Amino acid sequence: MPKTTNRPAPKRAAPQASAAPEAPAEAREPRGARRKRETRARLLDAALKLMAEKGMEGVAINEITEAADVGFGSFYNHFESKEAIYATLVESVFEEFADWLDRLTLGLSDPAEVIAVSVRYTLMRAHREPLWGQFLVREGFSSRMLDRGLGKRLLRDVQKGIVAKRFAVADPFVAFLSVGGTVLASVTAQLGLASPDAPNADALTELGFSGEHLAERVAAALLQSLGLKRAEAEKVAARPLPLVEPAVEAD
Repeated sequence: MPKTTNRPAPKRAAPQASAAPEAPAEAREPRGARRKRETRARLLDAALKLMAEKGMEGVAINEITEAADVGFGSFYNHFESKEAIYATLVESVFEEFADWLDRLTLGLSDPAEVIAVSVRYTLMRAHREPLWGQFLVREGFSSRMLDRGLGKRLLRDVQKGIVAKRFAVADPFVAFLSVGGTVLASVTAQLGLASPDAPNADALTELGFSGEHLAERVAAALLQSLGLKRAEAEKVAARPLPLVEPAVEAD
């Protein structure tokens, strides 16, 4: 018989550990880029608060940088001027919201419902985000807002309702001013009642102002001013709202 030798069994290679999952994009963001993004956001937040209170003309760049706790020179790494940061605010505060309203009402065939939905969501957002509402009121009464954002779309929607013979108004521009002015006045009253410390809170209470179902009440009154009968206006203003996209709602 051939002589056998006891040889050790060949060693198996240890299994290779699976590669670690790739870090998400947020984790790979360079520190410098993250700091730049955070600084820009702080400047925009500070500018929004100051301009909502004083308007663009009443705010200086150094006020913005101080409120944001950012060096004065750093401002120009993000914006060319005060007008540039204001334009960015208008884009994010009004234009994006107006674009979203357009998408939301795209499937609605009734011009009256388009107006009602836009008015209700505007008042609801102003109630949920008082700073947004304050900025809307201040800038909404300026001539700058007549040809952009919410103002431009409101005028368009009023004109569509007139062409479709849904609204019975003689002067589209005056109707637009009436609707826009009522919305802004309603937001102002809503903000005034929201804070018990507001100077006009007692006066509003004495007048019998109530914030309950304010969005629907304002929408119904505006539809009546555009020519709808009271019962129909209230019915349209109480229709279920189109669903909100989660990403926008969290905005």
